[in-house]
Amino acid sequence: MEVTYQSLKARQRSERSEYSENIGLRVHRALSWLHKAEQMEGDKDSQFIFYWIAFNAAYSNVIGDCYRYTEQDTFRNFIERLCQLDEQGRLADLVWNEFASSIRVLLNNKFVFQPFWDFHNHKKSEQEWEERFKAANSYANKALGGKNTSAVLSVIFSRLYTLRNQIIHGGATWNSSANRAQVRDAVTFLSKFIPFTIEIMMDNAQEFWGEASYPVVE
Repeated sequence: MEVTYQSLKARQRSERSEYSENIGLRVHRALSWLHKAEQMEGDKDSQFIFYWIAFNAAYSNVIGDCYRYTEQDTFRNFIERLCQLDEQGRLADLVWNEFASSIRVLLNNKFVFQPFWDFHNHKKSEQEWEERFKAANSYANKALGGKNTSAVLSVIFSRLYTLRNQIIHGGATWNSSANRAQVRDAVTFLSKFIPFTIEIMMDNAQEFWGEASYPVVE
């Protein structure tokens, strides 16, 4: 059965009284942005933004000053934990069955590889970005060959993070033909990944997912 906002929201309404404040707030917020993303059918840029906010609502934590994780470190740790808790193998099925071919296309797309843009912004040489691209794809292919789901997902989200920065920071035109392929593929993937993420968190509501950023203050 397809996992959607409607099915997840119905479950959340029946279970939310049993949730701790932190998991309840994360799930509530993530569901609200998932709902908005699903409503924006036909506007891929908006869908991508709203799916990313839903992802952010799920993984973001209040982190102490002594831990200085980057945002990518934070969501990599989150993805690894999701994979460990995913007893039904939903994320593995997503990677190895449903999106296996499109993932390889994404990994070979230089336009979602940050060092490529660093080269064009004169921060890296052409040789540097090409060597980084080769090394990154070698790592990704080893993860693919070893069926390491969390490693592959971390690489995917590292690439999607470049697309996220490009769009959020005004480095792209709305509905631009220049980035349609990567935006379309990203939305197709996130439309499946985000509902599974929320579902896995709900399946493991007793786990501690960290203090939610920006708690509700009366």
